[in-house]
Amino acid sequence: MENTLADRRYTVDRPQLIRRLRAVLPASALLAEEEEMRPYDCDGLTAFRQLPLLVALPESEAQAQAILRICHELQAPVVPRGAATGLSGGATPHPDGVLVSLAKLKKIIAVDPLSRTAIVQPGVRNLAVSEAAAPYGLYYAPDPSSQIACTIGGNVAENAGGVHCLKYGLTVHNVLRVRGLTIAGDIVEFGNAALDAPGYDLLALLNGSEGLLAMITEVTVKLTPKPELARVVIASFDDVRKAGDAVASIIAAGIIPAGLEMMDRKATQAVEPYVNAGYDLQAEAILLCESDGTPEEVAEEIGRMQAVIENSGATGIRVSQNESERLRFWAGRKAAFPAVGRLTPDYLCMDGTIPRRRLAEMLEAIDALSAKYALRCANVFHAGDGNLHPLIMYDANQPGELDRAAAFGAEILELSVRFGGTITGEHGVGVEKIMLMAEQFSLAEIDTFHRLKAAFDERGLLNPGKGVPTLARCREYTQARVGTAAASARS
Repeated sequence: MENTLADRRYTVDRPQLIRRLRAVLPASALLAEEEEMRPYDCDGLTAFRQLPLLVALPESEAQAQAILRICHELQAPVVPRGAATGLSGGATPHPDGVLVSLAKLKKIIAVDPLSRTAIVQPGVRNLAVSEAAAPYGLYYAPDPSSQIACTIGGNVAENAGGVHCLKYGLTVHNVLRVRGLTIAGDIVEFGNAALDAPGYDLLALLNGSEGLLAMITEVTVKLTPKPELARVVIASFDDVRKAGDAVASIIAAGIIPAGLEMMDRKATQAVEPYVNAGYDLQAEAILLCESDGTPEEVAEEIGRMQAVIENSGATGIRVSQNESERLRFWAGRKAAFPAVGRLTPDYLCMDGTIPRRRLAEMLEAIDALSAKYALRCANVFHAGDGNLHPLIMYDANQPGELDRAAAFGAEILELSVRFGGTITGEHGVGVEKIMLMAEQFSLAEIDTFHRLKAAFDERGLLNPGKGVPTLARCREYTQARVGTAAASARS
């Protein structure tokens, strides 16, 4: 899919750009040959590939600032990149632009156990923050499945969640301050170390902005005390509807688990040989429900969970007996993506949200779509907040399979909107879902997004072609949808 991602092309004097960038960067920090740039041609969404014009790897905020100032002057697009674990193509390069990898900005500047905060550069791995905070009895709560590799800068850009986001929140709930650079190279700060800051509160705006507004250079995150005890209830169901209804019943009972995850049979059968998590392979679906706190709190909440789950028709219930077993249960869920990767040459990981009460309905609809498109689909859900991750399996080498997989995924997200949800929960829009923005938002709303973008980046040089479609493309999408509906009605 090369050369399909640039709606707008830019005229950039490449030799001049190289000359200017070499004057401010070490020789090893600028890549200009195709062979050395090829590893940067995509992020976690490998279906979309595009070579950048250049790749820059700054080693300091000052170098990143110099890159942006030069690109702004020469009107060259800039695409910020973290660990490239994103699944929506948010870090896919632009053919006329500079891909700026922030991987070398990886210092943990400070850990303050008194204020329970840490100041880190954007290239610091998610898990590394918890490792640095561990001696103080603290950890960083957001835990995406890719936490061993994904970076804090990318987490902020995508507003990443994780299996414990139901109780502890997404990235936006765990960040106090972000320092960054505008496209013109000006330093800008959002929020501060206090609970409030003067001026407009734009911190939440930056979280999930997908590199469209500013390039992140430093983040102050909240740290959370480690609970005294954590235990996981794993429940088996012989029907996905019962499992979906159990999720709604748990929340309705006033229980807010530390984690509430759901996997269907296809997912557990992929995961179990990979991790040996101890999952019930005969179950049509399983739930993982975690309780944490003091031993007394955990015992009381586990009892309430078990009662609700039993009343929901569970065929089996197990409770982790020690910390190693708890971690093994979670290891299976977190390994779902690589486990499915062993079964298929390629897969698309979708990311929509729906009301919890419609989980079962959505699972049944996905099963029907799987038959319609003749493609396998394994389902993992952040069930507690209705965030679904269907994994659509396909082989890009087989003619037509990628297109069928993309159409399958689009139908899932269209259904998500119709069910009262959204087209994205935590993976962002990127290039994967950009046209589906017209499914969820009106032209007036999308125009507002463009005006907001222009307030930060008038020339549209930061990560162009991502997140928000042009109004012209929205109209094309809407017209195509109307045409398809009319054709269906005639048939």
